[in-house]
Amino acid sequence: MYLKKTKNSMSGRTYLSIVRKYRQSGSEHSKTKTIRSLGYLDLLEKEYDDPIEFFKNIVEKMNKEENEKNTPKIIKIDSNSKLEIGDDKRKYFGYMILSKIYNNLKLEQFFNSRLRDVNTDYNINSIIKLLVYERILNPGSKKKAFENKHKYFDEMNFSLENIYRTLSHVNKHIDKLQLWIHQNITNQYNRNTELVYYDVTNYYFESEKETNLKKKGYSKEHKKTPIIQMGLFMDTLGIPIAYKLFEGNTPDVSTLRPMINNIKIQNDYELGKIIIVADRGIHGGDNIYYNLSAGNGYVLSKSIRGANKSFKDYVLDVSGYRENKDKTFKIKSRLYPREIYVTTKAGAKIKKTVHEKQVVYYSEKFAKRTKAERATTVAKARDLAAKPSKYNKATSYGTAKYINNVVYDRDTGEILTPANQLLFDEAKLKNEEKYDGYYSIVTSEHKKTDDEIIEIYRGLWKIEETFKITKSDLETRPIYLSREDRIKSHFLICYISLVILRILQHRIDNKYSVSKIIESIKSSQCSNTSENQYTFDYYDEILDSFGTELGLTLNNQFLTRKEIKNILGNTKK
Repeated sequence: MYLKKTKNSMSGRTYLSIVRKYRQSGSEHSKTKTIRSLGYLDLLEKEYDDPIEFFKNIVEKMNKEENEKNTPKIIKIDSNSKLEIGDDKRKYFGYMILSKIYNNLKLEQFFNSRLRDVNTDYNINSIIKLLVYERILNPGSKKKAFENKHKYFDEMNFSLENIYRTLSHVNKHIDKLQLWIHQNITNQYNRNTELVYYDVTNYYFESEKETNLKKKGYSKEHKKTPIIQMGLFMDTLGIPIAYKLFEGNTPDVSTLRPMINNIKIQNDYELGKIIIVADRGIHGGDNIYYNLSAGNGYVLSKSIRGANKSFKDYVLDVSGYRENKDKTFKIKSRLYPREIYVTTKAGAKIKKTVHEKQVVYYSEKFAKRTKAERATTVAKARDLAAKPSKYNKATSYGTAKYINNVVYDRDTGEILTPANQLLFDEAKLKNEEKYDGYYSIVTSEHKKTDDEIIEIYRGLWKIEETFKITKSDLETRPIYLSREDRIKSHFLICYISLVILRILQHRIDNKYSVSKIIESIKSSQCSNTSENQYTFDYYDEILDSFGTELGLTLNNQFLTRKEIKNILGNTKK
């Protein structure tokens, strides 16, 4: 590189720039490429005593740094070196990918701004980063996260007690932080919130003790300990919009309206009209009427087996069905006035009529799968009827619905009904089989086609997958914290981690699962081979994709600590 002086033939002014010479393949003549445009000399003289001398020194420094970078590194190895018990010289490097998204969401700016009045001698943002990184790469207790802080190149000067105090501080800003994240995602990814998916799940605790928040309720994982409910809004990209925690004994159907209210209070979400897409657990008259009254819409699954006779007859009536474009299922729909029950402020139930589109479809593949899934239960139920002594209330779970007259001992769970009085309910099985392969959806969106409605509803699998990610990859539960402010902050850490992972999936067109992304990032580690030298031994196509997408160099085999720090610094730009 050198300092180039170009004189303008018209004005006589001299323009300075830093350029590099290069030669194209097959050409005898060299060309130049501008590395940095500096400006006109006469203007630069007002800013620098001697611009030419100043920028010559800059060029000299740039050339020196480039030469040092391109010079082969010599690693000196002491063959007599020994490891001490407890030595751990490996550090995470792939977390630079997480750092890039964390900083794109401007989380440091949020914490520095919102918590500037909190008098601490430690950096709250550094603690949140550690907890997020560890939740993704090494999920476990807060103590375990603290013990792993040496595995990162960030400055982390805080104690374990500082971590617990930070959880208490951050708890006061949970709603505002969710809004902050939403606004940054909207600005960066042009988030579309016309369709909003909603679902509810719960997480269990190890402790038997109930509190205002953690209570015993219906556990989706059949746990006997207290649980906590979570409602989650998600966009069509699979990226969460917002979440809210509820007491463990709150029914799913009772979570939607508080969730919407929580967002509507903060008008900055600017969601506009929302079409709620949800499973049948949210399907209630109060929710439907509330949603329509607020100018929103809905796409909800509807139980066929639990419906009235009129709807069942419509489903089984073969007339009106047509094959879809792919000929993978048959489908029909109708506009239909349906009566729902709505709760008044006084607590009374009144009838309201909603005019909705009812979409019904049948899939042979779905029917075969349903029969196959039921087959094991049916076989077990027939065996129970023939040999009840083999079973008790626990081991017969899910099968007793097909058995007439089964009675259990309240204390032991033993089946008391004699074998000759147990009958398999053939009529119940036959009635269930009638509806195999059928599925129904009800919606307020009359103008959308049947295929559009089904496609919208199918997107609900993303939110179901999202909950699986929180429970498996992020190991959100079981929860060991006891203070409610810290429990709430634990979920916030898990939420930030989830958002980062979903954004990463989106950035590489969902080519890889969250599990594979985490595995790849965690595998990208380095070892300290000398005082300031690190060596790397892992690189794959996932790291390559993120390196290209995020502008990070992740495939060096040798780097100095300074070079690693520079890469870390680039993730903050």
